Amino acid sequence: MPQSLPTPRLVPTGLLGILMIMAIGLSACGAGPEGPSAAEQAAAAQRAKAEAQAAQRHAEAVEAWRKERLERLQRPDGWLALVGLHWLERGNSIVGSGPTRGLRLAVGPDELGVITLEGDGTVRFRASRGAGVTFDDKPAAAGAQRLRTDADPAGPTVVGFNGGDASFIVIERSGRYALRVRDALAPTRTGFTGIDHFPVTPDWRLVGRFEPNPPGQTLAIINMQGQEEFRPNPGAVLFEKAGQSFRLEAVDEGDGRLFLIFADRTSGHETYAAVRFLYADPPGADQRVILDFNRAYNPPCAFTPYSTCPLPPPGNRLDLRIEAGEKKPRPPDAAA
Repeated sequence: MPQSLPTPRLVPTGLLGILMIMAIGLSACGAGPEGPSAAEQAAAAQRAKAEAQAAQRHAEAVEAWRKERLERLQRPDGWLALVGLHWLERGNSIVGSGPTRGLRLAVGPDELGVITLEGDGTVRFRASRGAGVTFDDKPAAAGAQRLRTDADPAGPTVVGFNGGDASFIVIERSGRYALRVRDALAPTRTGFTGIDHFPVTPDWRLVGRFEPNPPGQTLAIINMQGQEEFRPNPGAVLFEKAGQSFRLEAVDEGDGRLFLIFADRTSGHETYAAVRFLYADPPGADQRVILDFNRAYNPPCAFTPYSTCPLPPPGNRLDLRIEAGEKKPRPPDAAA
């Protein structure tokens, strides 16, 4: 005889209703494999809000830094005011704008005075009568005045002229001395049209790790004049980007911060060809260093040929496109 099929078991009506209500409730709460719970969604929204607020604070801080940077750059004695760089030879040289002067300036009276470089590196300047020269904003006295260089802890003596619009200081580079001349009316300053930037993004605010060097270690740096200088090299900053590891040797300029001199794959394209600069605060106890490339900026030599900018050491030329910070300077307005 054929076997009879088993009679299906019916779910009691009351139990079926309870199960349906539970299913509807679970679906409304978003539980199970179909999606996050309401609590998880709320937590994600809170995280997104916090991240957006942090990004906004970061962007505002970078924009404030950029504004201060432009103000410093455009000061009457800022980098845009440079109009001359004159290397000194040992002995006496007549300084002025006249065609027969040993050190012919682009600005100022025909004869400003006589500068003397002595064998021990001492520099003295005797102002010509009626040239309107000042030393650190005080009228020049008769006779030769010893000039401090930019290597002096007190800073260089500022020799002013042209009613205060122009000045020069003495700089020292690799045992050589030069006059760095400024003019507040320089076309590079009066015709300055600004600097373009990459958009600010937290994606280029990176956390690196400081790797210290033995105390006293130095790093050979070549400047734009072809001179070699040895700078204090406290260590390097290691960081990762796009799945790769990178390393930047740091220089100590004397204020405790890490000075990073670098070039990257945007150099010569969107950004200045030779070099860009970045400062980072010193590492904490955990050796963490924040590298905010949104604050990477152009060196003085991007604006004027009368500077002695350091060039990146070979290890600081990165095989990476750092699409952050300042782009190439705009050309000056010739009509200004």
